[in-house]
Amino acid sequence: MAAAAEVSRGVIIDFEKERRVPGRNNLAAIRTALEAAGVEFINHSGVRLRA
Repeated sequence: MAAAAEVSRGVIIDFEKERRVPGRNNLAAIRTALEAAGVEFINHSGVRLRA
């Protein structure tokens, strides 16, 4: 995930462990990487894999 989003591994680990919320740029990079992998964000209420 870190490589795909081009953020540090620590950013991902801290986010997953709810230690901190990444900055706006890192969140955008994480979202872009997830969308590229087939994740679709649904109206701020959830996610699903694209068919």
